Amino acid sequence: MHFAYPHLLWLLALLVPAVAYYVRRTLQGGAAIRIPTIEGALAAPKTLRSYLRHLPFALRCAAFAALVAALARPQDVERLSHTTTEGIDIMLAIDVSGSMLARDFKPDRITAAKEVAGSFVADRYGDRIGLAVFAGEAYTQSPLTTDRSTLQTLLARIRSGLIEDGTAIGNGLATAINRLRESDAESKVVILLTDGVNNRGEIAPLTAAEIAAAQGIRVYTIGVGTMGMAPYPAVDIYGMPTGDTVMAKVEIDEETLRRIASLTGGRYFRATDKAKLKAIYDEINRLEKSKIEVTERVAYHELFLVWVLLGTALLAAEFLLATLVLKRIP
Repeated sequence: MHFAYPHLLWLLALLVPAVAYYVRRTLQGGAAIRIPTIEGALAAPKTLRSYLRHLPFALRCAAFAALVAALARPQDVERLSHTTTEGIDIMLAIDVSGSMLARDFKPDRITAAKEVAGSFVADRYGDRIGLAVFAGEAYTQSPLTTDRSTLQTLLARIRSGLIEDGTAIGNGLATAINRLRESDAESKVVILLTDGVNNRGEIAPLTAAEIAAAQGIRVYTIGVGTMGMAPYPAVDIYGMPTGDTVMAKVEIDEETLRRIASLTGGRYFRATDKAKLKAIYDEINRLEKSKIEVTERVAYHELFLVWVLLGTALLAAEFLLATLVLKRIP
């Protein structure tokens, strides 16, 4: 609560001498009727009226305090904020090929990629973010949206094995670019994550990169996988997991990923573990900052009428109590 005229609250100091005078007068006494002796009165039991005899004065003081508060114009302050964001449109293009099940990341690459991407999405207030996935082909998992909750749900649902296996980096990038093609955002970004070499698809990765550059889209590329050998889940001749692991060499076309980033004004990163992957997303988060403007409006709601009514009610209670219940002989 806020007071428009807080200096008027100093009037409450007048209660101090009033209380002091009342206490002094009560202690000194001052009989209204003179009688020979008060021994009988002292022996008489105390009634409720004797305990309530100070209540009218207390009500009068409370009424004075309430009316002074009303004079000071108490107000309820409501702050209304209007946020204007100049966000960035971001497409996440994530590899979901079979090699993303490699266990050099805990528990595996694709799970680590989803968890870190989810944290990135949660931090991007005001941005529109979409999701494209690719393996041997590519498709859009989520169009550009500001609904981060829905995007998190769709992100959690992606997994390896839903589409034909392979690594179509060009198709994955082109799918993300297509979602940004009609965007009117000032800044457009693709974050492409893969762990392999382009071996499928109709569009070459560098061709897709040239399209992105022509449309003013920056592409950050991330290669995921440890250096050297990594454990992969073993599969039988039908492609079903056996529960065993095999060691295989990690092959990432870093040169192509670097050229994609260079052509579009982005950067290439190599993530060798989950902590490094998170650090990369944090770095991209710092590089791509949205512009947020906050306009605040303050509204005041007058509350003095409540205090006036309270003071009036206290005065009425004091009058009725003194007149009807605690009537004194003058």
